[in-house]
Amino acid sequence: MDMIQTLTTLCTAFGPSGAEGEVAQVIKELARPYVDEITRDTLGNLICHKKGPGPRLMFSAHMDSIGLVVTHIDEKGFLRVGAVGGVNPDGVVNTPVRFQNGTCGVIAAQVGSTPGKRTMADLYLDIGATSQEEAERMVQIGDVAVYNTPVMCAQNMLVGPYMDNRISCLVLLKAMEQLKTCPNDLYFVFSSQEEVGLRGAKTAAWSIDPDYGVAVDVTIEDGVPGAKHTASSLAGKGAAVKVMDRSVICHPQMVALLMELAQKHQIPAQRDIIQAGGTDAGAIHQTRSGVYTGGISIPCRYTHTPCELVSASDVQACVDLVAALAQTKLEKEC
Repeated sequence: MDMIQTLTTLCTAFGPSGAEGEVAQVIKELARPYVDEITRDTLGNLICHKKGPGPRLMFSAHMDSIGLVVTHIDEKGFLRVGAVGGVNPDGVVNTPVRFQNGTCGVIAAQVGSTPGKRTMADLYLDIGATSQEEAERMVQIGDVAVYNTPVMCAQNMLVGPYMDNRISCLVLLKAMEQLKTCPNDLYFVFSSQEEVGLRGAKTAAWSIDPDYGVAVDVTIEDGVPGAKHTASSLAGKGAAVKVMDRSVICHPQMVALLMELAQKHQIPAQRDIIQAGGTDAGAIHQTRSGVYTGGISIPCRYTHTPCELVSASDVQACVDLVAALAQTKLEKEC
C-alpha cells in the first residue's frame, strides 16, 4: 500500500461529520483484503473485524472531517456558513472549498471584518453564482463544504487537508496489511462524528464492548516557533503515546504497555500530553464498566487548518506500534 497515493485518496474523499459515506466506502475497499468482516452501524461507523481467540481489542481512528455548512443564500448568490467542528475563522480565509456534488468556491471574509476577531458570521463562500436562484441550483441549505487543498511532500513531511484524521485511517490500514498473527479479537473502527463530540466512538464501543481500546489520532505538535508548551510531542520523534488530554487520562498500564512495546521493537516513541482537545479515547474508556484505554498519535502542525503537516517517519512509527500491539497476546486484564 503506497503511503502517498493512499493518503491522497483518503484526504480527497468527501466525509465531513455526519456525511462520511464516501470516505467510508474508500476505506472499506482498502480494508477488505485484510479482515474477516466489515459492517457499518446506524451512526455511520465502519467496523472492520479480524477474528482472533484473545480479548477484544478495539482501535479507533475517526474518518470524519471538519467543514462549513450552508446556513443562508443571499440575493447575490453568496453563501453564509456555520462550522461543522472546530473551524478557526481567521485560519480559513481565502481557502478553496468543494461540495460533494463538485461545486467549488472560496472562503472569503466580509469587508470590514477585523483579523484576529473574526467569527463565522464574518465569513461567506463565493461559488461564482450571480444570483440567489443560480446559487440554489448549485447548493442547498445544509450542504457542507470541505477544504479543497492538495496533498504534497515537503522533505520528510506530509502536507495536506484533513491529516486530522485521515492520516490515522492510513495508519490502521497499513497496520492491517502488516499483521502476520492475530492472537486477539481485533476491531478496527473508522469512527464517525468525532469532530462534533466523539459520537461514533461512543456507539461503536458500546456495541463491541472491548476489553482494550486505543484511539489513533493526531496530536498537537510542540516544535513550532513561539510554542507555549501546552503540548509535549515533537514531529520526527516517533509515535506519541498518549498520557492524557482533555477527554481522557489513559490507563497507566496501557501507557506502560505501549512504551514497553516501542522499546522492545525499537519503535521511536514519546509520551504525549495535550492541554486542549481530545480523541475517541474519551468515549471509549467510559464504556459500560470501563475499558483499558490508551492512545497512539501522530504529532501534527497547524491542526484544523487547510494545510496540516505530519512527519512520514512518525506515521510509520505509529503503524509499527499499532501492529505490535495487535500481535501481542493480551490477557483479559492488564
